Amino acid sequence: MIEISFGKLLLLAVIALIVLGPEKLPVAARTAGTLLRRLRSGWDSVRAEVERELQVEEIRKAAREAAAQAEAAQAKLDQVQAQIGETARKARSAAEAEVAELAGKPAAPPAVDVDGASAKPGETLMTGPTADAPAPAPLHDEVPRGQA
Repeated sequence: MIEISFGKLLLLAVIALIVLGPEKLPVAARTAGTLLRRLRSGWDSVRAEVERELQVEEIRKAAREAAAQAEAAQAKLDQVQAQIGETARKARSAAEAEVAELAGKPAAPPAVDVDGASAKPGETLMTGPTADAPAPAPLHDEVPRGQA
């Protein structure tokens, strides 16, 4: 802005006093003060309006960025949801194929005895001692206490 020192201001006052005279100088000073206040007020209002517009533009920019991020997140969510649906469809069709395959076969694979004998469907093989078979022999000699 314009720099006015005290000396320049004093020189301006002396010139105004000479040109306007002592009767008109106070009226001219009041008028100049009023015009200066109006000018500052107008300048401040213009500056405030520009600052508000800049803030509004920043808010709009932030809102656009947030909307873009939300759209990207929605697209990612849709993509993941589609992948989950595809995986579920594949798993369901695989399970249905397995059920259909098992429907034509026996429920369990045939059991095989230790000796290699196969059981017939519905028959179970016993691998341990039965009531007809003798109990297995002990692995070591047991001697009752006091008899040794």
